[in-house]
Amino acid sequence: MGLFDKKFCDFCGGKIGLLGNRKLSDGNMCKDCASGITPYLVGRKQYSVADMKDHLASREANKERLAGFNATRSLGLNTKVHIDDAQKILLVTSSRNYKAENPDILEFTQVTGCILDTQENKSEIKKDGADGKKESYTPPRYKYEYDFYITINANHPWFDQIRFKVNSSSIESRASAEYRETEKQAKEISDTLQNLHAQVREEAIDAARPKTSVVCPGCGASTIPDANGCCEYCGSAVAR
Repeated sequence: MGLFDKKFCDFCGGKIGLLGNRKLSDGNMCKDCASGITPYLVGRKQYSVADMKDHLASREANKERLAGFNATRSLGLNTKVHIDDAQKILLVTSSRNYKAENPDILEFTQVTGCILDTQENKSEIKKDGADGKKESYTPPRYKYEYDFYITINANHPWFDQIRFKVNSSSIESRASAEYRETEKQAKEISDTLQNLHAQVREEAIDAARPKTSVVCPGCGASTIPDANGCCEYCGSAVAR
């Protein structure tokens, strides 16, 4: 086949325009079908048509699950981390109508870590010289801008991290109220996700411990407390 031969999408069957092809390892995908891919997937060209069909099916399942998502707390400024504590899941989005955007849901157990990164960008300020060219001040002067980034490391079938900027635009002064508030929000997100990861690890360790029986103070039976620390027979609270 020639470079300019007509190509057809292996998903919808439609003809693909000259600049509309999204190549896969063994096929083609139009830009409309590719719009359903998670933005966190890396190396699209390495995936086969079969792989991508599985991925798009998982994205549809994610959309259905979003219908039952109920945020119990939200962290952040422009881009937010919404957490559903009851279902132990979370998502990251900058959209107010996030159920239409279809952001990826993460289980608490899929969060493997969180990194807060503060970036300082430095650029020299120059003045107009006598010959019309820009020249440095003596001593040189610089302009500084700051951005806060969060990277959520994840054990997800289709990606291994979600990275986003906490502030919507770069901050020019470390002494500003904007810098302090953004830093506060970024630390809150980082600390919360790190705590979730630690909590999941502790629960896994606790679940792996051998269970021992205790005497229930309510009914006197020898019982192994359930997940809530209650007697398996009468439901009374017992020490574990």
